[in-house]
Amino acid sequence: MSPTAGAVAAVVLVAVLLGVALVLRSRKRRVIATPTQRATYQVLHVASLAAPPLRSGLTEATAGKAIRPLHQLLGGAAVGLVAPDRVLAWDGPGEHHAPAVLKALEGTGRVVALHADDLLCDLLECPVRGAVVVPLSTGEDMAGALVAIVDTDPVPGLVRAAVETADWVSAQLAFAELDVSRERLAEAQLRALRAQISPHFIYNALSAISALVRTDPDRARELIEEFAEFVRYSVRAHGEYTTLAEELRSIDRYLLIERARFGERLQVRLQVAPEVLPVVVPYLCLQPLVENAVQHGLAGKAGTGTVSIIASDAGSECLISVEDDGVGMDPDQLKRTDDNRSAHVGLTNVDDRLRSVFGPGCGLVVETAPGAGTKVSMRVPKFQPGVRVVSGWAS
Repeated sequence: MSPTAGAVAAVVLVAVLLGVALVLRSRKRRVIATPTQRATYQVLHVASLAAPPLRSGLTEATAGKAIRPLHQLLGGAAVGLVAPDRVLAWDGPGEHHAPAVLKALEGTGRVVALHADDLLCDLLECPVRGAVVVPLSTGEDMAGALVAIVDTDPVPGLVRAAVETADWVSAQLAFAELDVSRERLAEAQLRALRAQISPHFIYNALSAISALVRTDPDRARELIEEFAEFVRYSVRAHGEYTTLAEELRSIDRYLLIERARFGERLQVRLQVAPEVLPVVVPYLCLQPLVENAVQHGLAGKAGTGTVSIIASDAGSECLISVEDDGVGMDPDQLKRTDDNRSAHVGLTNVDDRLRSVFGPGCGLVVETAPGAGTKVSMRVPKFQPGVRVVSGWAS
């Protein structure tokens, strides 16, 4: 179940609860509601007890708080919540059958019904005669499983009830992942604000401009204007997204200023398909990659270096890469840099924002080795729900 579908279900549950509350208040007799209404209220009340811990993810602590209400919802001899490799919580008899349950869960994303022969129980007085194992998922990944233990053979009604309950649990876990994604996005945005303009770049840019004030005042004036436009774009407060054309325009200003410092040592190769210029991308998703290529790829290289920026059309996606033929780096060092500016500018920040907006399959791909340069690639969907351009800005 998707987070959107879960949200709709939550709204329906609230509406039902409000309806039940109105019925209860309207009753003037001691019989406060019909049996159906009382049963509905009881189910919703029990579900409300299990929801909060599950909204924090599936761990031993949250499973321990949710397992008793889930047992009340499903009934039967026992209910368990398991991870792919261990038991998280169990309420009722039969936990000694956990190894058989975990084995049945291996390599399958399907509902599994286990009978007495499948459980291989050596206890003569064991009341367990069957189990239903339903995987829990939050998308592509399996988080674990809901286990319903019964003292009879699993019947179709039990299987359906277990599947519906597991779907509800999966929806709560999806909400938990959504909350985590929002927190990561907020953190990434904060890091983006802090990393928008490198202090080293500002110092170097002003030094390069000051050197031209007397010898070439017209060139110095042009660079000041370009620097002002670059700063204006970098600190703007208009939305979280921009178009690829706007991002490339800002990069062009950045490279113009850097070439005033490096001279002919810095060469730029730009290859952009015109049809991808309107594609919406996260704001400042390319500039940190280009800055990284210049500062850490070419600055330490003797002689001429080249930065290549390529954006190509790939059907429903835009493929973008920033490559340099500079000094490169050890891939293991890249894994340790995280947000360390002196080692790598903004890679983690950009990767977090891409994954938050477009999904886990759209993060950065970095190819590098000592002496072999660095290539950073990304895939950006041409259309993403919720990402659009408003009044000349993407939001």
